[in-house]
Amino acid sequence: MKKFASALLAGAVFTASLAGAAWAEGKTIGVSWSNFQEERWKTDEAAMKAAIEEAGNSYISADAQSSAAKQLTDVESLIAQGADALIILAQDASAIAPAVENAVNEGIPVVGYDRLIDNPDAFYLTFDNIEVGRMQARAVLEAMPEGNYAFIKGSSADPNADFLFGGQMEVLKEAMDSGKIKNVGEAYTDGWKPENAQRNMEQILTANNNEVDAVVASNDGTAGGVVAALEAQGLAGSVPVSGQDGDHAALNRVALGTQTVSVWKDARELGKAAAEIAGELAEGTAMSDIEGAEQWTSPSGTELWARFLKPVPVTQDKLATVIDAGWVEKDVVCQGVSAGSVSACE
Repeated sequence: MKKFASALLAGAVFTASLAGAAWAEGKTIGVSWSNFQEERWKTDEAAMKAAIEEAGNSYISADAQSSAAKQLTDVESLIAQGADALIILAQDASAIAPAVENAVNEGIPVVGYDRLIDNPDAFYLTFDNIEVGRMQARAVLEAMPEGNYAFIKGSSADPNADFLFGGQMEVLKEAMDSGKIKNVGEAYTDGWKPENAQRNMEQILTANNNEVDAVVASNDGTAGGVVAALEAQGLAGSVPVSGQDGDHAALNRVALGTQTVSVWKDARELGKAAAEIAGELAEGTAMSDIEGAEQWTSPSGTELWARFLKPVPVTQDKLATVIDAGWVEKDVVCQGVSAGSVSACE
């Protein structure tokens, strides 16, 4: 009888330990990346992966390599691998919709990462991109308060492109209405690719006989393409150019004077926040209970739960901000900078 009781007790302990192990088992967070074209995405990924694993969860991912079609199959693959929550950096905001709906129908929460997924069941996490656009325009306007302006926008498949442009127009409207500023050309940049931005800028320069006084470019990749086009015409450094992301090459251009501003969005902060939010949603936390969540209405009228982080404009006199934050090494920012020309490089 004692042996039987001991066996029952041992079995109970074993069963309890298994139940405890199952309860303590971490979640699997699947991340679908649109591409790693921009330097910053690897920084986002490193922060995200570290935070996911620190929480006891597992990180799985896929790179769509700039293909909206591949991203659909990537998301299905992540679901098949057992993802308990998804973080999606959408290549195409419209094309990703069926994959998101499939995930939601299977009870898998979705975080729309940095780019809007216009679905009320997808939590939207990003920086305030309208404010980014305002910051870009303010910096360029301060540097060039009147003249011919060109606008190199982001990808037409990314809602952020229009958010940014909307913010830029808010700041520049008064000067444009008064005639101080003239829009002499604007173009979307397919895939946010620098080579496409360069081609767009070359066409605008040709159409205006190089009479372009300022360029509002929507990210650092497109800014790089713009600066290349300006350099070919001997205009780099005399024409203010905006950007965003805090790419290392762009911060060096800011120090050299060929780019006016890079609006810094600390990807480490965004990646960590996404990991934490996805983990909480996987555990059953309601979107409304996520720290910092607010209800937000998209341009189409969809009401979503969202969290917006604050961007920081980095001009030449603010370069110490990113250096002191450990975002970039001083020698990277200051490469090729003349002694005594930039305070952060002293």
